[in-house]
Amino acid sequence: MQHDIWFNGRLIPHEDAKVHVLSHVVHYGSSVFEGIRCYDTARGSAVFRLQDHMRRLMDSAKIHRMMPRYDQAALEAAVLETIQSSGLASCYIRPVVMRGTGSLNVNPMHSEIDTFIAVLEWGAYLGEGSLESGINVQVASWSRMAPNTHPAMAKGGGNYMNASLVKMDAVLNGYAEGIMLSVDGYLAEGSGENLFLIRDGVLFTAPRSLSILPGITRSSVIRLARDLGYEVVEELLPREALYIADELFFTGTAAEITPIRSVDKHTIGTGRRGPVTAELQQAFFAIVRRGHDPYGWLTPVTARTEALALDAVA
Repeated sequence: MQHDIWFNGRLIPHEDAKVHVLSHVVHYGSSVFEGIRCYDTARGSAVFRLQDHMRRLMDSAKIHRMMPRYDQAALEAAVLETIQSSGLASCYIRPVVMRGTGSLNVNPMHSEIDTFIAVLEWGAYLGEGSLESGINVQVASWSRMAPNTHPAMAKGGGNYMNASLVKMDAVLNGYAEGIMLSVDGYLAEGSGENLFLIRDGVLFTAPRSLSILPGITRSSVIRLARDLGYEVVEELLPREALYIADELFFTGTAAEITPIRSVDKHTIGTGRRGPVTAELQQAFFAIVRRGHDPYGWLTPVTARTEALALDAVA
């Protein structure tokens, strides 16, 4: 079933949400976007870290000089409106700010700036059963972009041309995903996920200065791990650290917390989800499935939407 899409301030039918072929974004990838999840928790539908995602969207837009005509609060309200219109209890949310028609010059300043929000059903991103059994991955032949080439802190559409090459190669080679190295050969991230390595009970992950995307789920896992008593270290990690890790996992809005059972045909640990990964999954899913939310990370869909409607009436 196709659902209405929020476009520049109003909901329109799915089939009417079109981009002109001469839009700047088609030729130059000039868009910024987010991936957000709404969960059907035991306490009702709720969006995970909505404010943090939308703040990152606004930051990405500012970096690329394409500020939307709506502020963050208005876009948060639009996300909730779109979810409620869809009737979905759980969904994946894709807000996009993009440059439309007006100019095909590399200089984008004369192009219109359009904003839309779509929602769709989305299951396990890396395959059914991946959260329990883990996935097989390879080290990618394509490197993560270097600092000061593209703004890695911005979730820009054009950045994902790099990610698509990594993903396609992995799939064609029989793997679920690829792990990118930095231009200096250090562990960076997957095509659409951040990477964590566990050795002797300590969690390691790449620093943000390595041109990784500072993931919302990544920061959530770091908080959960530390609150569970684990040490988390952000440092440069060589490729070979993968092969001797006790556990590896990806994090991301789509991937959630996905274990990695092998890299380049090297078995990781016992070849199945490890105990630390399982404990972190349990803590994460207690929030997004049971609605146990000590951090205030969940935004209820119905209650928040009703409150906004009451404010509008008042």
